[in-house]
Amino acid sequence: MNARLPLTGVLRLGRPSDIWFKPALSVVVAVAPPNLTLLALGRLDLAMYTMAGSLCALYAHSRPYAARARTLAWVLLGMVTGLGVALVAASLTGSAVVLVTVGALLAAVQKALCDATRIGPPGHVILTFISSAALFAPQTLAQVPGHLALALAAGAWAWLVCMAPGLLRPHGPERRATAHALLAAAAYVESRNAHAGLAEASRSAQAGRTEASRSAHADRTEASRGAHSGLTPESRTAHTAVQAAWHTLLSRGARSETRRALERLVVRAEIALVAPADTDPARLRAWARALRGNGPVPKAPYDDELLGVDVELALPAHPWWRALGPLAPIAVRTALGCALAGYASLALGVGRPYWALVTAASLYQANITLTWSRGVQRVVGNLVGVLVFAAVIPLAHLGAAALVLCCLAFNFGAEALIARNYWLGSICVTPMALLITEFAGYQEPGRLITERLVDTLVGAVVGFLAAVAVTNRRAGDRVERALAAVEGARERTARLLAEPRPAPGALDHARRVLAAALVDLRAGVEAASGEWWQRALPQERVVHAERNGHRTLAATVRHHRAEGADA
Repeated sequence: MNARLPLTGVLRLGRPSDIWFKPALSVVVAVAPPNLTLLALGRLDLAMYTMAGSLCALYAHSRPYAARARTLAWVLLGMVTGLGVALVAASLTGSAVVLVTVGALLAAVQKALCDATRIGPPGHVILTFISSAALFAPQTLAQVPGHLALALAAGAWAWLVCMAPGLLRPHGPERRATAHALLAAAAYVESRNAHAGLAEASRSAQAGRTEASRSAHADRTEASRGAHSGLTPESRTAHTAVQAAWHTLLSRGARSETRRALERLVVRAEIALVAPADTDPARLRAWARALRGNGPVPKAPYDDELLGVDVELALPAHPWWRALGPLAPIAVRTALGCALAGYASLALGVGRPYWALVTAASLYQANITLTWSRGVQRVVGNLVGVLVFAAVIPLAHLGAAALVLCCLAFNFGAEALIARNYWLGSICVTPMALLITEFAGYQEPGRLITERLVDTLVGAVVGFLAAVAVTNRRAGDRVERALAAVEGARERTARLLAEPRPAPGALDHARRVLAAALVDLRAGVEAASGEWWQRALPQERVVHAERNGHRTLAATVRHHRAEGADA
């Protein structure tokens, strides 16, 4: 199958994240002290190494603080490891071809690991940016330990910055994730009820038509029901939000009473998705509003449903490295595209081939269609960004302090805007990256701008061509595996429904597993639909599995309510 390469909507702005200001402020607070200290010491040439640690503050803002502490530690370890490999390579060879090759391999490893561990935004791009730039920094082996120590020290400060909000709002990430799930469920219930009202009005208006017309209308109504059996955009958004909330709440660690209260609310959102007619969306929205701040968590009924959560937490966690196999085509794309982009940049005589390498690395998404969209966003953002750089460079050249302050402003702007659309954030990322190159000494702006434009275009074009050349046949295999998982989960749930007395918590756990499998199936179908040269997807089987899966989910709710009535 051939994927479409869209232009419409690629640059459309989305809604800002609820916490857009948190990563923006965190990265400024993480970057400012190390850079200002180096400024006072007259050693801004070392800022690249402290930036490596400081930029770890961009990660894990949606995770609970216990999980955030672990995640940030791993991010810092990954950052310092990549930086160490790059610095050692730079100290051992001056061959640009070898350095580009090392950078491409590092980018592929970073991409695979970030995707497998689901590290979240900004993913591998920051790691690749730092390691690729370090490859072309003048270096000796004796300097490497000191430079890595600077990165570790700045990273430790970034860790403290990201953990500090937990002192004031210890359950902030869990409360936000639960509120998102409740609001998404409320939006789905409202859209489903509105559709049901329109369908009823349509049936009344067509009551006097001929039998043939009634039959045709019945067919359309049944098709409409299939479209609304959990397969609408609102439903997909709601199911994804609920699964994200469970992912947040079910992170390993002690379960406080607050977390248990939040779990009960997510259960309410989960049930709303399979029984919308019996759900009051206003109540869901009221619960979501009550989760702002540090006030008491609203109490929801059916505490016994948390037995399913207990069952789930007792199961062993799936090791992340199992996800590396399916990611092999994406890793190959990244390695090939980054290497070819760097080689092409060298052939054109550009002095910083790592810019082309990083541009190519930033493109690779779940499929060709998304990779194309990211390429368009990257090119547009960088083109506008170099114009912004040209406008601010006179201000930045007023002095070293002005240079540092401009970089801090662009750090904030990038994180504040990138959630709305990648190209908008790139408008700030581009001048920031150009200004960072001047920490070691002012450079001729015209040359910087020309090289950045050339590397952007080379990286985008060569990187996308590499993505087209490396087909991802495993995307179809993922759909087959997801289908098997949905069908197996539905059968297990149906067997439990047939039992007179299922084990405590077993049915609720089965419902949650089935819901997660349905979300994964939809994600797999969308990813495979955006790939080139794929075998035809089993669309009828997918629709059948999704429809039956959502009906089984609804049956679990009816079963639970029947048990409650009997009790």
